[in-house]
Amino acid sequence: MSKLMGGAFVLQAGACLLFAGAATAQDESPESYVYSTYSVCDLAKQERADEIFGEVDKAVFDAAVTDKSITGYGYYAHHTGGRWRRAQYFIAPSMDALLAAQKATGDAIDDKNKKLNDEAAGICGQHDDYIWLRQAGKAGSAAPGGYGFSTYYVCDSREKQADALVAQLYAPVLDKLVADGKLKTWGWLEHIVGGKFRRLATMTASDLKSLTAARGELVAAVEGNALGDQFTDICDSHDDYIWEINFSNP
Repeated sequence: MSKLMGGAFVLQAGACLLFAGAATAQDESPESYVYSTYSVCDLAKQERADEIFGEVDKAVFDAAVTDKSITGYGYYAHHTGGRWRRAQYFIAPSMDALLAAQKATGDAIDDKNKKLNDEAAGICGQHDDYIWLRQAGKAGSAAPGGYGFSTYYVCDSREKQADALVAQLYAPVLDKLVADGKLKTWGWLEHIVGGKFRRLATMTASDLKSLTAARGELVAAVEGNALGDQFTDICDSHDDYIWEINFSNP
């Protein structure tokens, strides 16, 4: 998301992502690492890439969730935001497990149908990879579908202080929004590997109207709080995305 009114912080859906997604990271897991791929796609053919994911990739990732090599995944389509058109993520409890799953799922997808996998790669020919570590968040409904709001932040060297501000100011409000069923999930993730973005805020809801309404409640709850200004001073640049959740498990 973006900064709220008065310089306050706002969260995505994001997933994970993280995509993110990452928003579906499990509360009971002591650590959740998220591998996210953000793709730039041919606008005329991107829906074909979605079809291929549903036909080929989905079964591979579902099997990985079943055998517990990953704890979840998601595939998101761009609704509003920047240059990324598709976001894909999967979650594991350690870095070793995450990287092992990356290789195993990639090999399985190629074995299943390399021709279609190559076709999808041609449609979405550019991408940015990130690995995130979940710092905070809450998962409520695991129902598939819905929408996510993601905010990708550029922060200064005080980013750990930003983490503490999220826990102090925003987390109680977001936890209540999940408990009340107004949000499905929210998450706050730390950069481990990737580009310029240092933190990721995620928020998901059952539909776009619910997502924007919950974001409005968050803004109203923290408006005028000086801690929000402190957060914005640390993480003073961001990109916002709204995603449609095409596939996810859980």
